[in-house]
Amino acid sequence: MNNFSEKVNFIWSIAELIRDTFKRSKYQDIILPLTVLRRIDCVLEPTKQDVLEVNAKLKGKLDNLAPQLCKASGFAFYNTSLYNFEKLLGDAPNLAGNLRAYITGFSDNMREVLEKFDFDNTITKLDESGLLFLVLEKFRKIDLHPDKVSNHEMGYIFEELVRKFNEALNENPGEHFTPREVIRFMVNLVLSQDKDALSRNHIVRTVYDPCCGSGGMLTIAKERIIEINPVADVHLFGQEVNPETFAMCKSDLYMKSADGRDAENIKYGSTLSRDQHTDRGFDYMFTNPPFGKEWKMDEEAVRNEADRGFAGRFGAGLPRISDGQLLFLQHMLGRMKDPNDGGSRIAIVMNGSPLFTGDAGSGESEIRRWILENDWCDAIVALPEQLFYNTGISTYVWVLTNRKETRRRGKVQLIDASSFWVQMRKSLGNKRREISAEQIKTVSKIYEDFKESEYSRIFNTKGNFIFPVRTG
Repeated sequence: MNNFSEKVNFIWSIAELIRDTFKRSKYQDIILPLTVLRRIDCVLEPTKQDVLEVNAKLKGKLDNLAPQLCKASGFAFYNTSLYNFEKLLGDAPNLAGNLRAYITGFSDNMREVLEKFDFDNTITKLDESGLLFLVLEKFRKIDLHPDKVSNHEMGYIFEELVRKFNEALNENPGEHFTPREVIRFMVNLVLSQDKDALSRNHIVRTVYDPCCGSGGMLTIAKERIIEINPVADVHLFGQEVNPETFAMCKSDLYMKSADGRDAENIKYGSTLSRDQHTDRGFDYMFTNPPFGKEWKMDEEAVRNEADRGFAGRFGAGLPRISDGQLLFLQHMLGRMKDPNDGGSRIAIVMNGSPLFTGDAGSGESEIRRWILENDWCDAIVALPEQLFYNTGISTYVWVLTNRKETRRRGKVQLIDASSFWVQMRKSLGNKRREISAEQIKTVSKIYEDFKESEYSRIFNTKGNFIFPVRTG
């Protein structure tokens, strides 16, 4: 991981160049988009000349050059400008104008992504402060080609940069991403009962995250399914409200495949007030919604939809305005496929509020009752504390499905995994612990075994079951 750490530190050191001119709150606006741009520049470099030749040969002869230019680039996007980082720096007096021309030279799909970074404003500010050349020159020195920095490492680099920026501002350093081992644990739980089905020939599976951040849950879920079945056809879908992390996610997915299909399925905007995947259900769903974040910005749209009852997503009830986690849970339950079409499995990580907040008759209580009455809650796993970057508090993974195994019907398994952790050598924000690969296997097996034990309790959803019940 030295390679990863060195690259993060190198990129972070660019803050030294701008710190006398820009406030700390502006570092991210400059460094993140230029990291993405440098990655794209490195990715396109090997086929740059091919794209320029095809463009020169066919310009004016075809109405739509995009398919030919994508074929030449080897990706679902391309750049037809004469510039790359090397050539931009070779014409220092005209750098700002040339950089704008370089960005304009991208295909419409990638330019739309880059615009979410408010690039034009960044160029103006750097140019006016006399720092544009120095910053670009520094970025040129780092090789972010996939041969040097894998997609995995690039994901870590993006996430570590976001964490550093937000930690420097004393803001929420983990709002946009989830520790990788927590994602792997969630994916294990959701896929554990499907290994036989996933091993069949010609399978197609859809994976969805309504708060997809920089895309970690989607890509790890896809990788795990491909591990089980290398020829599985996996389609990713997501939505993200933060423009910078949306741009990071979408640009990353464009660079991971030749057809760009997964990237096209990542939508921008609030899932609660403007769901952009209304026309389909999904096989697997994963998310880490914001903990304890109010939904006031979405309130009008959410209440209007709730007034439609179960014709909308929020018919079971509304949680208090200060915490929208249960709204995201209801949304995902509303995107389940019909059990006759294979049904769906869901994992969502939340803090204790959705479990313990709300007296009988409250919105939270009514939502929980609705989930139990429909027998969708499969298991709730208490995770160790100090596992997340942004909080040291208790967190829980809920596993839900509308196609329970026969032995699990009418029952909920509560697993206390709070003692399954190892100390990290170096803390990252509030994250001082992690779950080892061996511990993930152990807890996954406790779930799969579905037996009472020191760490596992099984309750009937009717009768004496009181929701929620702490384990241990």
